Amino acid sequence: MKLTFLGAAHEVTGSCSLLEVNGKNILIDCGLEQGADIYENCEIPVNPFDIDAVCLTHAHIDHSGKIPALVANGFKGNVYATLATTKLCGIMLRDSAHIQEFEAEWRNRKAKRSGEGEYKPLYTLQDAENALKLFKYCDYNEPQEICDGVKISFADAGHLLGSSSITFEITENGKTTTLLFSGDLGNTNRPLINDPQKPTRADYAVIESTYGDRTHGERPDYVEQLTRILQETFDRGGNLVVPSFAIGRTQELLYLIRNIKEQNLVKNHADFAVYVDSPLAVEATNIYSSGLYDYYDAETLDLLNKGIDPIRFKGLKLSVTSDDSKMINFDESPKVILSASGMCEAGRIRHHLKHNLWRADSTILFVGYQAEGTLGRKLVDGETSIKLFGEEITVRAKIETLAGISGHADKNMLLDWLKPISGGLKTVFVNHGNDMVCDSFVGEIRSTLGVNAIAPFSGDKYDLTTGECIEKGRIVRVEKKSEGRHRAETVFSRLYAAGQRLLSVINKNKDSSNKDIAKFADQITALCDKYDK
Repeated sequence: MKLTFLGAAHEVTGSCSLLEVNGKNILIDCGLEQGADIYENCEIPVNPFDIDAVCLTHAHIDHSGKIPALVANGFKGNVYATLATTKLCGIMLRDSAHIQEFEAEWRNRKAKRSGEGEYKPLYTLQDAENALKLFKYCDYNEPQEICDGVKISFADAGHLLGSSSITFEITENGKTTTLLFSGDLGNTNRPLINDPQKPTRADYAVIESTYGDRTHGERPDYVEQLTRILQETFDRGGNLVVPSFAIGRTQELLYLIRNIKEQNLVKNHADFAVYVDSPLAVEATNIYSSGLYDYYDAETLDLLNKGIDPIRFKGLKLSVTSDDSKMINFDESPKVILSASGMCEAGRIRHHLKHNLWRADSTILFVGYQAEGTLGRKLVDGETSIKLFGEEITVRAKIETLAGISGHADKNMLLDWLKPISGGLKTVFVNHGNDMVCDSFVGEIRSTLGVNAIAPFSGDKYDLTTGECIEKGRIVRVEKKSEGRHRAETVFSRLYAAGQRLLSVINKNKDSSNKDIAKFADQITALCDKYDK
């Protein structure tokens, strides 16, 4: 039995590991890398056709995003995941496929002019559809045998609806070994979902370390914080604009706002409207409200048993079409606008920023991490003027952050999760953390729990019968991109998002009159002629 680390090794994204046992090849996660790379990742060392199964911890693209590419190249096995993960992947992988296809189309137009070869997308929408047919959902804490000598069991990781830690009970040549993958472990006491379920046994554990070098500090009262921001903004007559990640964070905020409305905590503005303006967020919200009782915490179940939808309330408005989105800014009453993307790099949020950043009565509220170089980070850092759609916008709106919200466990929570099994652990493998964070958390595990810990690099292979590293990967640092190149790629990501939105609008207009469709086609053709030079 051998374990090879392929992705998220001394990096935060692109999770992927290969387990070889009894002649079978099993992937644990198969994610896309997102953001800046630090190291070059090794390729999966076996043909996709020879991979027997994928075990998926949760739906986020940095864990699931390359599964359609695996299918496109011959993978035909099962993808084991929870039902909630399966449903969320249904929207996320299709969304990712649209982006892949649009990028390929743009690159090929450019390549045709320059005489370069054809660029193929990483995968297509059809590949995503084919991948979704392979999903086989698993219940929490219900072991099942996926191949000879390998049983798996999913436990709630508390990170996202349906997120999981996965325990592998592996028997080979008469010897049984227990291997535990943490997946992404969630913060505690979050709305809607349970705290991470602690493990009971393992010989080896693979644990994430996103926040392995820090603690979240004293937990603030989210309802109190959000109530203050709402009250102050509405009293000024402005809008509260929230750049929010479509899946997970948006639904948590809806939960908090429902609570605030129910208790009438915002005075003199009890009927304020809340717009969710993101097609992906709307689809995710519908999934969260679709009766997935096995994934909710006790408080949420209590609400459901009373007939209360935990994330829907009077005044909630879901915006799907571009016309829906445009109409929001014609509503002059104070309101909340939740829109993607969470770092303001693309999507409808940029239009809402254009309409609100210059207003001293409005507030822009950030509820998630803002990466270096993003528009969100610039606003958080105090930028006084930004450019949107070719127009210089003076920042007069109040910029706020909701302190303490995080979807990941911090250093102490990670250690606390490992503690119950520390006495039986031979080795802990630390991954899914920034370069130095992985090494730092290795030291924390050794000093606090007295357990051997290692932070593997991509390509490192371990024999789980002996615990020894039997093959070392190549440690190749990725050349850092210049600031100009980074800016160019960031701007181009906006173009991808705009193209994706255009395709969505085209699909929604298929039942329009022939006259309107012809007019729309002429407008698109004229736009293409303008830039296809």
